[in-house]
Amino acid sequence: MAQEANTGARKFLKLTRPFEMRRGGVLHDVVIAYETWGDPARRHDHAVLIFTGLSPSAHAASSTEDPSPGWWEDMIGPGRPIDTSRFFVICVNSLGSPFGSTSPASVNPATGEPYRLTFPVLTVEDIARAGHEVVVALGIKQLAAVVGPSLGGMTVLAYCALFPNEVRNLVSISAAARSTPFSIALRSLQREIIRRDPAWRDGNYTPDAIPVTGMRLARKLGMITYRSAKEWQLRFGRERAHVERKPGDPFGIDFEVESYLENHAVKFTGRYDPNCYLYVSRAMDLFDLAEHGSSSVADALQRFTVERALVIGVETDLLFPIEQQKEIADGLQGKGREVEFHCLPSLQGHDSFLVDMDRFRPVIGDFLQKA
Repeated sequence: MAQEANTGARKFLKLTRPFEMRRGGVLHDVVIAYETWGDPARRHDHAVLIFTGLSPSAHAASSTEDPSPGWWEDMIGPGRPIDTSRFFVICVNSLGSPFGSTSPASVNPATGEPYRLTFPVLTVEDIARAGHEVVVALGIKQLAAVVGPSLGGMTVLAYCALFPNEVRNLVSISAAARSTPFSIALRSLQREIIRRDPAWRDGNYTPDAIPVTGMRLARKLGMITYRSAKEWQLRFGRERAHVERKPGDPFGIDFEVESYLENHAVKFTGRYDPNCYLYVSRAMDLFDLAEHGSSSVADALQRFTVERALVIGVETDLLFPIEQQKEIADGLQGKGREVEFHCLPSLQGHDSFLVDMDRFRPVIGDFLQKA
């Protein structure tokens, strides 16, 4: 059983039965936040489900209820690649992330206090299952497509493994069937930076005293890996920062690239709950699609029942290298399935799906035009 509630563009599904987590533990009164676009009457045959990356909320595009630009504004809307005049589009806020869905920052109904580190281990499969709860509540038996970049692409793979015959088309963007040691090491360091901040207090910080320094440094490290070295060079070179050095700080900001990282880190801090960051980040490291096959990633992919698949990667992506995209595309070949693989020469690294719209829009639009 589930209950729905609306607040402007953002909608909330509240589950009235326990939600069992993949690696143990149970959540009660789970809430899943989501937004929709397009005609609800099309949901039974023309529904597209979108999963997000680590950072965004469910607000992927503007709407009459919320006209502010979404994180994928140029991709979703009438006449755009994910065409809301053709499709009923749903974007789900990931379970565990701090934008409306149940997370470590949510109040545990059993104690009246935030879950914090009592929140069960979060997995990508849990995020996929929470998205499926929304789909079921909307009365959708089969999706025209499930789409996701980065963590969202991982969740797309988990969704197709968990719910066979419920998706016709798959779109995986800059994702992975499992994380590489390089990306695990980076995210592990980000999590340690947060936990080493004295203000973290073993997860028991208060809203007015969060581990700001840890979050700033973790975000800066993330931002460095989201883009490519070539883009950093072309964009900033050795341009000096146009800010005054703080008195008494001999190692302050000298270069414009440092100023850029600082501005983005400050903007992120306070918007994303630190404990949520720890949980969602680790979920990406724990995911291994091979667990859904008898022996390997390839076997798990061969079990998918989608009719068509689009896999997109970027040559300059450090976190989800192009070899991982090719592994997904190769594994999906066969069984009469139509598989498209695109290796894009975008300079913006992992973040290309957010900014290099001239390359991404035609590829995604052409694929979904045939959906």
